[in-house]
Amino acid sequence: MNQKAAFPGSFDPPTSGHINIIQRAASIFDELIVIIAENKQKKYLFTAEERASMIRELVKDQKNVSVTTCDCLIVDYLKKMGIKLLIRGVRGLEDFSYEFELSMMNRTLDPEIETIFMTTDPEYFVIRSSSIKELASFNGNLHGMVPPLVAKALKNKYNEPST
Repeated sequence: MNQKAAFPGSFDPPTSGHINIIQRAASIFDELIVIIAENKQKKYLFTAEERASMIRELVKDQKNVSVTTCDCLIVDYLKKMGIKLLIRGVRGLEDFSYEFELSMMNRTLDPEIETIFMTTDPEYFVIRSSSIKELASFNGNLHGMVPPLVAKALKNKYNEPST
C-alpha cells in the first residue's frame, strides 16, 4: 500500500525547521506532498510560486517529495488528491494547541483526514518564519535558521527598491 502524506503550510519563508520535518516525514511515507498554502487573508513576503520554487530546490534530491500550491481549503485539496494523512510540525505547547484545534476543524470537515504531529528537532525549536523575516529586515545573521538559498532570497527581497 502506497502511504501518501501531505505537509501543508505557508512556508513564508521556508526554514531549516520546515526542511527538517520534510526530510523526516519523507523517510516515513512513500510519498510526501508539500503544499504551499495561499491564504487570501494573509500578506506574504514571497509569492506562492517563489516559496514553492525554494522548497523544490531544497528537496530536489528526495525523489518521493513533490511540491504544489493550493488556494483552497486543505481538506478539499486532500480529498481531491486521495490523501488521508496530514503532517503538522509542532515546536511546543502553543503550536500544539493551535494545531490540535485546526486538526479538530479538519476532522469536522472530513472525518477521514488523520493528522500526525511531528515535533521539531531541538535545534529548530525557536525558529519562526515571522522572527526570521524581522531579523532579515535588519540584515541579521540567519545562519542555521534558514538554508543558504533562503537567506539569499531574503536578502534580495529586503534589498529590493520600494515601488
